[in-house]
Amino acid sequence: MKKQKKILIWEVNWLGDVIFSTPFISVMRRNYPDAYIACAVVPRCRGILEANPNIDEVNSYDEKGISKGFFAKLFFILKLKKRGFDTVFLLKDSLSRTIIAWLAGIKTRVGHDSKRNHFLTHPTKTHISNQHRVEDSLALERKMGIDTANKGLEFYYTEKDSAVIDDFFVINKITNNDKVIAINPGGNWTNKRWDPANWAKLCDMLIEKYGVKIIFSGAPKDVDLYLIIQDMMKNNAYSFCGKTTIRQVGALFNRCDLIISADSGPLHIACALQKKIIALFGPTDPKITGLYDHRENIVIQKDVKCNIPCYKNNCINFRCMKAISAEDVMAEVNKLL
Repeated sequence: MKKQKKILIWEVNWLGDVIFSTPFISVMRRNYPDAYIACAVVPRCRGILEANPNIDEVNSYDEKGISKGFFAKLFFILKLKKRGFDTVFLLKDSLSRTIIAWLAGIKTRVGHDSKRNHFLTHPTKTHISNQHRVEDSLALERKMGIDTANKGLEFYYTEKDSAVIDDFFVINKITNNDKVIAINPGGNWTNKRWDPANWAKLCDMLIEKYGVKIIFSGAPKDVDLYLIIQDMMKNNAYSFCGKTTIRQVGALFNRCDLIISADSGPLHIACALQKKIIALFGPTDPKITGLYDHRENIVIQKDVKCNIPCYKNNCINFRCMKAISAEDVMAEVNKLL
């Protein structure tokens, strides 16, 4: 690795997982300050990496979208070949991506050990029971003799991102004297979501007891969820659902006194920014996908005698999330406010 000058980091596919890769990226830059470091990532997660000062180049790659089909893959192979990368780290176990890297002439190919993937030059056994996803990636660097000390999640946004949030606060007459709580009710997996009625009850309790301003964050797909919650509330909240880029979510969170969220990508943005957090966990395991290396947080998870983590998409009762009440969350808020 000492002679490597051009390094490609081929990212995972989900928002939270890409944030989990930021310690890997910062470790790489610290160990190789003069190297050219590029990332390949699905388009929906580009925003997480584009403002990161440790990265020289961000490339879009999406097997189900822009990179689907023979000619699209051929174009990507030629693009990588032209860049002349020495080494690729594949953060997702993928035979097809490893073959693409091989065809692009990348001589050193480091990835998670898989019996079916014979195109890796340095396969690494990374998955250990109850090991956090961050550590899975860092194990690839340790395989190559790279020092992974002083690691932590990172998230970057620009002054323009901050200006968008500042304008929103001015327009809605939210001042620096107001206590602001961000609520992130969505998530890419229904099983991890808390019931809208609970969110509505909690928000009303927060407003009535503390006089806080409540701002909902989320993707465009979460707009309907926000409207359902707002319709159940007695008080008014503000919504940023579908109105922000990923980086602007970070700028929003930095203006908030507390973030309350289920297990989702935005939760880990708040973690990277070292904000006060209350995290609601149900079917996922905080040891594996929880708040990494961040102590100013509270995790609420009830023991409902289920095997955790649970990935049953056909679950019909969601009892792990239903077991958490608005009063449970409010009790933890009282400790922080």
